[in-house]
Formats: sequence, C-alpha cells, structure tokens
Amino acid sequence: MPTDIHLAFAHPEERAEATAPADPRDRISLRDHVVEAEIGAFQQERGHRQRLRFDVVVEVRPPPAPLDDDVDRILSYDRIAEAIAGELAAERVNLLETLAERVAERVLAEPQAMRIFIRIEKLDRGPGALGVEIARSRAAAPVRTQDARADALHPLVVHLDNAAIAAPDLAARLDALQGRGLPVVLTVGLPDTPRPASAVRPAQRRIDLLAIEQNAWVLAGRDPRCIVVATRTEIDWAMRHGQMVVWAPSKVVLDAVDGPKGTDPLALALWLAEHLAADRLVVHGPATVPAGSRVPVERAGAVGLASPPDAP
Repeated sequence: MPTDIHLAFAHPEERAEATAPADPRDRISLRDHVVEAEIGAFQQERGHRQRLRFDVVVEVRPPPAPLDDDVDRILSYDRIAEAIAGELAAERVNLLETLAERVAERVLAEPQAMRIFIRIEKLDRGPGALGVEIARSRAAAPVRTQDARADALHPLVVHLDNAAIAAPDLAARLDALQGRGLPVVLTVGLPDTPRPASAVRPAQRRIDLLAIEQNAWVLAGRDPRCIVVATRTEIDWAMRHGQMVVWAPSKVVLDAVDGPKGTDPLALALWLAEHLAADRLVVHGPATVPAGSRVPVERAGAVGLASPPDAP
C-alpha cells in the first residue's frame, strides 16, 4: 500500500488510483505536456517566457453505450490541452495555483468530467522542477461556465477627458449616464501635469499607466460614485451590483496576453470596451478614436447627451 510520502511525489494518475472510490471510474491522462508561457509573481519573470510541464488526470463518467468508436462520445485529450491553452491565452497570471484552478474549472465544465488531478511545474526557475498539484471534483466545486461571467452584461464604457473631469456639470453628466440603465465603467487619460520621462520603453509605459491611475483618483475625489478599480473581478462585481467605477488600467493591461502595447488613453478605453463587450464607448472630449472599433462610439455633449453612434 503506498505511503503518504510516496503519494505526495507520485504521478497524479497514481494518486487518482489510490484515492478512487469503491466503484472506480475510467480515467484519461495527459502526461509531460510542455508549453511556454509568461507567468510569475516576480518582476524578473515579466517579459520572459518559461517552460511549464502539465500532468493531468481526469476521472470521467462511463461512456454511453454503445460507444460506436465515436470521438464525440468521450472526453477527448484535445479538450484538456485546449483548456490549458485557453487559460494561458486568456490572461497573464502570477501563480501556478491560479492557473491550476482555472484549468480545473474549464475541464470540469465538460459533462463527462467528474474529478481532476493537475500538476504544473516550472522547468526553468531553478536546478529542479518547481510546481503545484491540486485535486478538484465536480461535486465539491460547482462549475461556473465561461459564458456566465458578469451575467453577460454589456456596460457603457465612458472616456472622460480632463476638461470633463474638472467641469462644473460633472455630476449632471454622471447622472445622465446612470440614467441609461446600464453599468458604467469610466476611463480617464493622462493628467495635464508633467510626469517623469524614461528612455526605456517598458519603464515609460509603467510611468504613463501610473499617471492615468493618478488621474482616476482625481476623478474619484470629485464624485463619491466613482470607485477606482484595478481588476476584471472588481469590474464584473461592480457591473452586477450597479456600481459606477473608474478603471485603473495597469494590472489588466500588463496581465493581458494580447493586450494593447501602447498607453494612448482612448486606445486603452476602446480596448476595454471591446474586452467587456460593451454596449458602446461614450467619449467626452475632442480626442480622435482609433480606427477599427468593434463597438459603437458616441460623442458626448455638455451634460452627457451623446451624438448618434459612429459605425462600428
């Protein structure tokens, strides 16, 4: 009988077998699946890809009879690999634990999957493999489908220039926006005050993003409805609860796998609107909207009234 120490270092398949119920289930596995990704909480891990090795074992329901040698009746190995690729493409994460949880959630969303064991190891961070291992079951952790995020709400994303932030009718503008009955996510631009300059592009990008966040706090100081948020989770929560928020872009932009590379404030606002599947982007101020928008764009008047939307 295997000991706890032996199981602690055993392959997930052996652990699945050792902890199987009295009526053991079928299992499928993906071994030694190595991919490259940018991941890690340390600054030196940003901007660099490293190898990750995945070992995954999934306990599944018995296939329906007759199986008829039909791949559509089973949980395919490709679905496991796609879950890994999908989470790595969705957002940059700091922790292997976070990545393992999200992959487990995706796989357990498959109707055949009942229990999953995942081991993820970093292969390039030291002389050995550094990793985590989790076990999750459908019964213990109810599955939330990927399409359930924020209950498919489509917010107004509203860009305020500095004149709008300082305008005496700011409260009336916000009232008009809230009166549309949609969640409101506000974005702002760079402040008018000078900011530090760097010849190193990544450093300047950080400086500009932080300056935008300072301006978000300026807006928050002008109206108590404007709550500064930095994460997608906070935005989703605010949309579900009817709270108006101001986006502090650094975390979401820097963690995005295919996010915007520059710091033009209106380009960031447009990217966020597309990322949130917004109803439209409302622009206060004369700035030019980048071409190729996939959401309608409106120009706002003095009290938040908008001109007809531009063609997306």
